[in-house]
Amino acid sequence: MLNLVLFGAPGSGKGTQSEKIIDKYGLHHISTGEVLRKQIKEGTELGKIADSYISKGHLIPDDLMIDILRQELKGLPKGSKGVIFDGFPRTIPQAIELEHLLSENGESLTGVVGLEVPEEELVARMLKRGAETGRADDNMETILNRLKVYHNQTEPLKEHYQNKGSYIQIDGLGHVDNIFSSIAKEIDDRK
Repeated sequence: MLNLVLFGAPGSGKGTQSEKIIDKYGLHHISTGEVLRKQIKEGTELGKIADSYISKGHLIPDDLMIDILRQELKGLPKGSKGVIFDGFPRTIPQAIELEHLLSENGESLTGVVGLEVPEEELVARMLKRGAETGRADDNMETILNRLKVYHNQTEPLKEHYQNKGSYIQIDGLGHVDNIFSSIAKEIDDRK
């Protein structure tokens, strides 16, 4: 199976590129952000807890995210060709737990696709997205806090995966299709 993590700062294009990867490789998409936004919209208990963190630009606690991921992995369709993890892991403990969860199922991580985008471009993209979609967490104060959290808590994962030899650095600037071509070439080289 092909198991990938899509990695990058908020606004780096993870959602856009994950759709293209899913279409090309037939992977099951696990987006923790989508799962959480759905729970928030439905007003579930998980949604209320998640919203108390997300609305401030904070990360969801590791144990809660791991429980969500475990449930998502249990719900994989039979005969799945693999999984793309979008928005998970975001901390080193989550990365270690992901490796354990995959190992329990006789699987391993194929690679970590890292979208590299300059900070000023990230801010511009998220402000534009907020204006177009009305997404509540795409306002300047929350964006700056999300980027601070990313740099402090999530960015160390890059070195973690580089040390394991699984990090695939991709320039996230340019036309969407050109970025995807770079990603597909790297994935095909690892299959």
